[in-house]
Amino acid sequence: MKSTGEILVIGGGIISLAIALELKRQGASVTIVCRDFTEAATHAAAGMLAPQAERIPPSPLLDLCLRSRALYANWTQKLEELTGLETGYWACGILAPAYQENLALKADNLESVWLDRATIHQSQPGLGSDVIGGWWFPEDAQVDNRLLAKALWVAVQELGVEIQTGVTVEKIVQNGDRVTHLQTSAGTWQADHYILATGAWSQTLLPIPVTPKKGQMLSVQMLPESMPLQTVLYGSDSYLVPRQDGRIIIGATSEDVGFTRGNTPLGIQRLLSAAIRLYPALQNDPIQEFWWGFRPATPDELPILGASPYRNLTLATGHYRNGILLAPITGVTIANLVLHQKFDPLLDAFHWSRFNP
Repeated sequence: MKSTGEILVIGGGIISLAIALELKRQGASVTIVCRDFTEAATHAAAGMLAPQAERIPPSPLLDLCLRSRALYANWTQKLEELTGLETGYWACGILAPAYQENLALKADNLESVWLDRATIHQSQPGLGSDVIGGWWFPEDAQVDNRLLAKALWVAVQELGVEIQTGVTVEKIVQNGDRVTHLQTSAGTWQADHYILATGAWSQTLLPIPVTPKKGQMLSVQMLPESMPLQTVLYGSDSYLVPRQDGRIIIGATSEDVGFTRGNTPLGIQRLLSAAIRLYPALQNDPIQEFWWGFRPATPDELPILGASPYRNLTLATGHYRNGILLAPITGVTIANLVLHQKFDPLLDAFHWSRFNP
């Protein structure tokens, strides 16, 4: 039996890394065990920090997202100082163009500005002729999810977190109200406390309703002579995320197809059609890359955070479309709960028991 010390975090995505980072900063002994770091949904995201542009209604989820967005600038700055690596954090704002058919979608918050047809086309040249206006969300931002994942991976190791990759957790073994150990492909592992952060694969270890939602994406490289895309475009059928290196990330499908891998002609065709309608200026830019990933979705599309049925197992999964955005606040709230039994009342809405009334 391998003893990992105080806390063992199961999972290799941004949520597990953010939790491990905060635990270690507060002095805990932490080990991460994961099957494949590159498999996490983290690597397949676009990195939008967009609680307003997504029109999340007033709710505990919006409160959680806004709190996390407020942490981002300082959080990424500290990561960059620790590692010397870029995270691609960019407080660029987000523009949500509207077509006639979705004009009824309101943006009822104080952090948005309505732009009429003339103003939005002047603000961002190259928009499609069907765009009749849109909302500007100056507080929303973006981060380069792949750069962020790399920086977190380096940061936790710089701080002394042990990472065990290539290890598949096969079973969480319980006795009464406690987890006694993990059965893994590398033998038995034991710790004082366990944190489940395995995203779309969580249901393989616990009977909680987290299922995969496949998302297909692609990127193009803006040509030097192309009309420059200056901000994120959050459309009704697609979004375009410009990176500072000239790439544009185009996403994303949302498919209930289990763990079916690969890009499909239909999925990519729908993305390209929606993207070209939104921003025709990109139609001649060369395609750079296709990819896909599996978002962890719950029936109500809210994460599962906090206590579990077992005293020494904490849950941090089911973040669905907001894993990148919610990483900082998840790290802080889960670390405070595990180390200090400091419960943030906001976590009430995300307790696993809502699925077992």
